Amino acid sequence: MISSKSTPGDGEMRTILLGPPGAGKGTQASVIVNEFHVPHISTGDIFRYNIKQGTDLGKKAKIYMDQGLLVPDELVVAIVEDRLKQEDCKNGFLLDGFPRTVPQAEALDNALVKMDISLDRVINIEVDKDKLVRRAVGRRICKECGATYHLEFNPSSKGELCDQCGGKLYQREDDTEETVSKRIEVYLKETQPLIQYYQERDLLMVINGDQDIAIVSKEIVDALGRRS
Repeated sequence: MISSKSTPGDGEMRTILLGPPGAGKGTQASVIVNEFHVPHISTGDIFRYNIKQGTDLGKKAKIYMDQGLLVPDELVVAIVEDRLKQEDCKNGFLLDGFPRTVPQAEALDNALVKMDISLDRVINIEVDKDKLVRRAVGRRICKECGATYHLEFNPSSKGELCDQCGGKLYQREDDTEETVSKRIEVYLKETQPLIQYYQERDLLMVINGDQDIAIVSKEIVDALGRRS
């Protein structure tokens, strides 16, 4: 059941943002946060915060991470649940990077039930795999100032040098065609059951990410503003 408690912009919006690497999730997350005035919750950020603060949950997570092991689902869910109980989440949140699997989604549902709240929407940004690969492979980064360019969409006027500082541009090791293709394939394979899970619950809204950024943003805001 989709919550019917809120209207766009009033700060009551609980959603999950899905999308493969290169789909523009970071950009759209910023749009959602600014439009609905809710915190952007990334599991990576939560883990780093808990570890830095030395919380009980952080200490437990660090044991696994120091060994190069995946943090168990029950611990991940506990850390996310703890974050959602904080004051800034009382009227909504944007979850990014969680859940990643159906068991995590089920655990999240149980946690939300205990908190007497429910999800409003699950936004899935879709982009053709070949286009995602092209986006990543063409990316170049300045070694000096970190500015980002793209050979096709946002090239530097100085060729292999940075427009801003003149530094040398380089391609990240994980931005090669082979690495990017594999990364996207793994994401799509692992995420498909999750997409189906939310589709069956009438929460999923698919957004075509292969459009102008402004159009993608408008479609997402419109989708989050609709309640049924």
